[in-house]
Amino acid sequence: MFFIFGLRTKVTRSGVVTQVCRHCGNQAAQVITRRATKFSLFFVPLIPVRTRHAQQCTFCGAEYDISRAEAERLPVG
Repeated sequence: MFFIFGLRTKVTRSGVVTQVCRHCGNQAAQVITRRATKFSLFFVPLIPVRTRHAQQCTFCGAEYDISRAEAERLPVG
């Protein structure tokens, strides 16, 4: 008997907000993404392992992690 298991990460785009980038200092669109990693058994995602929120600048491409509270607080449009 064998088991097929692993981790699967799903990236969801939460929205876009216009802000000043922390890296380059330009006013540009910032893409807010949510990455949810789940343990999978036989290709079925079962247990959430980790959830991260990130913000990426569309001008310079810099990406940095943000907290869940900050991601929910941003005026996404």
